[in-house]
Order: sequence, then C-alpha cells, then structure tokens
Amino acid sequence: MAENQLGEVRPAGRLARIVDSDIFYSFSRSPVTVVSAIVTAIFFVAAGFAPWLAPHNPFDPATLDLMDGFTPPVWEAEGTWKFLLGTDDQGRDVLSTIMYGSRVSLIVGFCAVIFSVVLGVGVGLLAGYLGGWIETVVMRLADVQLTIPAILIALMIDGIAHVLVPLHLRDVMAIYVLILAIGISDWPRYARVTRGAALVERNKEYVSAARVIGVHPMMIMLRHVLPNVMGPVLVLATIGLALAIITEATLSFLGVGVPPTTPSLGTLIRIGNNFLFSGEWWITLFPSLALVILVLAVNLLGDWLRDALNPKLR
Repeated sequence: MAENQLGEVRPAGRLARIVDSDIFYSFSRSPVTVVSAIVTAIFFVAAGFAPWLAPHNPFDPATLDLMDGFTPPVWEAEGTWKFLLGTDDQGRDVLSTIMYGSRVSLIVGFCAVIFSVVLGVGVGLLAGYLGGWIETVVMRLADVQLTIPAILIALMIDGIAHVLVPLHLRDVMAIYVLILAIGISDWPRYARVTRGAALVERNKEYVSAARVIGVHPMMIMLRHVLPNVMGPVLVLATIGLALAIITEATLSFLGVGVPPTTPSLGTLIRIGNNFLFSGEWWITLFPSLALVILVLAVNLLGDWLRDALNPKLR
C-alpha cells in the first residue's frame, strides 16, 4: 500500500495505476455504466456457467416431461417454484433456455466481431498506410457493401452456404456459417475507421523515423501504426458486439440461424412467438427481455468507452 500527498492510502503497483487512471475515474462516476457492466457480467457468468448454474438442462431429453409443458411463471395461479419463469411447449424451463441460449448468442456475436475486426482492420491498415490502388479497391468495395443492409448480406451468404454445404453437415456447420455471414457483413465499418486513423498516423514523425532507419513497412504497420489505431476500433467493436447479437437473433428468428437443437435467444423468441396469441406469453416475452437488456447494457458500455477514450471530452 502507498500513501499520496493528501494522506489517502492507495494500493501499490499496477492496481494503483488502474485506480488512478482517467478511465477508471470516468467509470466509477457513471452509475449507468456501472449498472450496465454489472448486468453484462451477470449475462456472461450465467451463459458461461450455464451447465452448473441453470436449474435444469433444457436440452437433455431424458429430463424433459411433456406434462410440464406450458407451465406459467411462478407468480401465476398454476405456476410452480420448480420453473420460475414457466416452461415452453416441450416442458423446458424458460430460465434455463435463456441461460443456454445466451451462451450461443454471445459465442456467435464474439466470434463474428473478432472475424470482422481482423478482416476490417487488416484491409483498412493496408489501404490507409500503402494507399494507391489498394486503397481505391478496398474503399470502393466497402462503399458498395455499405449500400446494402447487413441483414441482406448475411441472408445471401447463408443462402449460398446452404447450397454449397452438404445436407448432412448443415446443422454442424450452421454456427460457423452464421459467424461468417455476420462477420462479412460488418467488416466495412472497421476498415473505414482503421483506414482513416492510419492516414493520420503514417504522416507522423515516429513513422518517418522508422522509415529512415530502414524498418520494413510491414513491421511499421504492425508494431507502430496498428497499436495507435486500435482505440477507435475497440469502441466500434464493443458496439458491434451488440449489433452482431441482434443480427444473429434476427437470422435465427427468421429460421436461417442456428439449428433448433442449439437454440439461441432468437430461436427461443421464434418458438415462443408461435404460442403468443394462445395465451402462453411468457415463452417469448422473457427471451425477448433478455435480448433487449443484454444489447442495451453492451450498447451503454460502448457509449461510455467511446466518451472515455475521446481526448476532447476529458
């Protein structure tokens, strides 16, 4: 422990630097951001440890009983504490399906964002630093793709994959196809941001000094330019995670996402929508609320990170 000039005790080492940083100060002074971080952490923990935290395993046929189907939430007249949020048509616990479904949605969202970042940052860095015909080709491709809604591009890629992938492998490859579809539909945003930042960085003195001493252009891009353009990309990736989750839910709701054997939040909403007008409202309401709360929390974290990393707002 260390003591500063005001007599306040601060933890020593790396923890002290984190606590004294502007980002941590901004985070701790924003109640909305703190609540959003807590909510996001709850979703991540619940999804990551679903096999141990979920009250039931909704995808184990041996544990299901059709007689438990359409059980209402616990506060309804026919509800039971065994199923806090009720059950669906197959007797699966809604709370457990939300926890397992959130896992699939988060995995698809994360992998799609990572794929988009790697592809977009890679081509954007080349376009911004090298310029010339590479920049022209990359930016024109990005401009053309940005004129088409991302969901339509994802649907097109999914349709092409269904034609190319053999029938017996479609369920196995469904998640990978979904990640590829969402990732390809989002790369232009990262490419444009990276290209703009690289245009600024390549004219700075440290890049000129690296050129003078004979550093290879690829090493300059990777070791010097790339770390300095990642700030805006990280902010965009945080918001992109929420968009990827929404896109995955939309595709699964339309029936072209993950197979019913590994449902995500979008699949659960689609299944529950079939029983919405027959009075079993909880089957679709609670997965919908979970999706809205998760996306809202991630979006609020992205908005805070954008402001925290903006030097003009400090």
